[in-house]
Amino acid sequence: MNQPIIRSLLETDLYKFTMWQALLHGHPNSHTEYEFVCRNTPAFPLADLREEVERELDHLCSMSFRDDELNYLRSLRYMKSDFVDFLTVFRFQRKFIEVRSDGDTLVIHASGPQVHVMGFEIYVLYIVNELYFRRFDQAAALAEGRQRLAAKIAALKAFSAEPARRFPFEFSDFGTRRRFSGAWHDEVVQRLAREVPEYFKGTSNVYQAMRFGLIPIGTMAHEYMQSFQAFGVRLRDFQKASLEAWVQEYRGDLGVALTDVVGMDAFLDDFDLYFAKLFDGLRHDSGDPVVWGEKAIAHYAALRIDAGTKRLVFSDGLNLDSAIALYRHFADRIMTGFGIGTHLTNDVGLAPLNIVMKLVCCNGQSVAKLSDSPGKTVCKDETFLAYLRQVFNHPAAA
Repeated sequence: MNQPIIRSLLETDLYKFTMWQALLHGHPNSHTEYEFVCRNTPAFPLADLREEVERELDHLCSMSFRDDELNYLRSLRYMKSDFVDFLTVFRFQRKFIEVRSDGDTLVIHASGPQVHVMGFEIYVLYIVNELYFRRFDQAAALAEGRQRLAAKIAALKAFSAEPARRFPFEFSDFGTRRRFSGAWHDEVVQRLAREVPEYFKGTSNVYQAMRFGLIPIGTMAHEYMQSFQAFGVRLRDFQKASLEAWVQEYRGDLGVALTDVVGMDAFLDDFDLYFAKLFDGLRHDSGDPVVWGEKAIAHYAALRIDAGTKRLVFSDGLNLDSAIALYRHFADRIMTGFGIGTHLTNDVGLAPLNIVMKLVCCNGQSVAKLSDSPGKTVCKDETFLAYLRQVFNHPAAA
């Protein structure tokens, strides 16, 4: 029988902990709902995995943080002692997450206090992924994955012959949620750290960062900013309220802001001189990355801020080729960073799943993400979505 998929409660993305801490301190009583969605067509119905997913979630809800894991979190200067104290007694509650099948569709719904349910997301995603890919030929997939990984490393070594630019090329692993397996993820991260340390700078996976001596990478995700749509501030001000709360929580740490909760243009309207000076940079997650980056640089210029003191982090469906192309475009004007996910951890010759688990409701109110890529817009309430578009003058999808 296979070992449980979740090896440690620390094995999630860093931004889950950083958002969790900020929301526990600022909004400990909020109630939320999260829903699992598969955006593409799998090779077989995901509903077939329901019983196995249930068992894995039972295991998750039996786990607690170990002392060495808590000590590691305490070693990160932006993690507050009271938050880590909270984690010493924290357990996921099975009553807050439901799994069922609806025909061929796998339905996973988490509902409860935000500080109890927001953490489910990453575990659910890699549980589903690993259970799904266990049904394929493992030996063939790993052989193909190793061949492709070797080619990537060779390409990075060849890239080192290019003339130096003003700022270095740096990328990190963002692939926990859609990985082929935990064992393969470990192999990928360790090889990159060993063979191209000049380029590979860390991982979003906190457990691997602890085990392998890497830098944990991450700040905020959409759910953090979306939650502020339901926190009692005027809707037009939710972005500014979320950014201000982040600044007050982290006081200069974790200074990369996400820009596409209601689109880049609406974000820049709120990202005034105050925020532009306080935040180290911006993260791209939808829309044309070149257009986005040029808008960011132009915005800094209009505010008379030297773009060379800021960083653009790209994280939208990247592979190494697209990351290097973006680096060449921007690297003489602004610092860059690249978060690469599926292309690192699930490039084994099989079609990856495009699965997400997103915040859909907070405090009884719908919340939305108005992405710069129409296929990534998230909202169940068309009336609220239309209102949000109107408030932020966001164009309707074509």
